[in-house]
Amino acid sequence: MAVLVSVLAFVMTLAGGFAAMRVRDRRHLVLGLAGGLMLGVVAFDLIPESLAMTRQRPLGVPAPMIGFAAGFVLLHVVEQAVAIHRAHEDEYAPHVHAHGMAGGAGGLLAASALVLHSLVDGLSIGLGFQSGTDVGIFVALAVITHDFADGFNTFTAASLHRADRRPAVLLLLLDAAAPIAGAALGMLATVPDAVLGPYLGTFAGVLLYLAAAEILPEAHSVHPRVMTLCATGAGLVAVLFIASLAG
Repeated sequence: MAVLVSVLAFVMTLAGGFAAMRVRDRRHLVLGLAGGLMLGVVAFDLIPESLAMTRQRPLGVPAPMIGFAAGFVLLHVVEQAVAIHRAHEDEYAPHVHAHGMAGGAGGLLAASALVLHSLVDGLSIGLGFQSGTDVGIFVALAVITHDFADGFNTFTAASLHRADRRPAVLLLLLDAAAPIAGAALGMLATVPDAVLGPYLGTFAGVLLYLAAAEILPEAHSVHPRVMTLCATGAGLVAVLFIASLAG
């Protein structure tokens, strides 16, 4: 049952990715919306869920928040190591990135993290059905409702600063298939919340860095800012609405 339900997550993820592909001529709006969706997922889904999963407080700080900071710094270190982003204000007009071949490394890393996140989503479905059909259906509904955003964000992040879309398409397919694999694993194995909580916090930090340092600056680089801001706000509101339904 869990694997069959996860097929809906597969379909929703692909739908989100295909939507990102079709609006390439409105890239600034796509990026603005993606930034809002990412911020919304971090604030309204990942952080609350990670904090609810574990009560561990190393050094008096919740473990997921340590993971959050580590994830943020991790992507920053990766970005600096490959000289992706030069933080100079005069570059924000054309927003030129040095070393175009390396420019998508941060996006590919974040997209790969999204694939892992989708695997955990599927795992959550499987574990939910282990607890009972009602619980499993509720968890599956929560996963399916935000998988459209996952697919949208996976393709957008993986194609950032890249002319070749093949890696983005591959990661989108992996992201779509991940919930099915996760659901199958979730019916067979038990993963402690003490591990899942810090992971979700780390992923939230990666996602926030990508949204704040790459996606949103790129969205606002050369296009009218009002419409882009509206797209970002729409993404935030959409995730808040989905979270309210899931809750």
